[in-house]
Amino acid sequence: MTAVPCHSEGTPKALSTHGEGYPIGDSNVGKTCVVQHFKSGVYTETQQNTIGADFTVRSLEIDGKKVKMQVWDTAGQERFRTITQSYYRSAHAAIIAYDLTRPSTFESVPHWIHEIEKYGAANLVIMLIGNKCDLWEKRHVLFEDACTLAEKYGLLAVLETSAKESKNIDEVFVLMAKELIARNSLHLYGEGSLHSLLTDSSPVLIAQGPSEKSHCTC
Repeated sequence: MTAVPCHSEGTPKALSTHGEGYPIGDSNVGKTCVVQHFKSGVYTETQQNTIGADFTVRSLEIDGKKVKMQVWDTAGQERFRTITQSYYRSAHAAIIAYDLTRPSTFESVPHWIHEIEKYGAANLVIMLIGNKCDLWEKRHVLFEDACTLAEKYGLLAVLETSAKESKNIDEVFVLMAKELIARNSLHLYGEGSLHSLLTDSSPVLIAQGPSEKSHCTC
């Protein structure tokens, strides 16, 4: 596959058994539902807006290695931006979420990428998720458009998710953990130069819900 562009210089953070991920995006795209489903497998119909930031921890078994994922739930409202920006620097990965029934939330994705590049650590793993894919009859964002945007910005993957119907939630975090392990292994054991470490990590899986086309590649 083609290499993912490297947009900034710096050394990725080492990761052994711990990783921090941040779902970010506009308000009411379902970030809290995604985090809560990842934590407990439970979907709650009514969620209050997140105030500031909160986090959950869950361990994943990845290829025989246990990875403790600390996943932050951050507020999307403008008045909390300064607070949530302060958390970016410690993150290993960012998950940008949009609501595929609301085009404005997809149009905000480049803004969130800029936020990550400005305030986050260098070379974060960045994924894109289109949430609420169970509302297929209300879809206003095409999956192909999300793939195009992901390719443009060199994101790891795009997945369409539904916390309500348990679609692709665990897959998001498993894929993220695998990428963090892969990058850490290359960095620790010196397999190749720093440049090859940052550019040879190709997009892996880009998936919709099971009832639609299963994948595309960036």
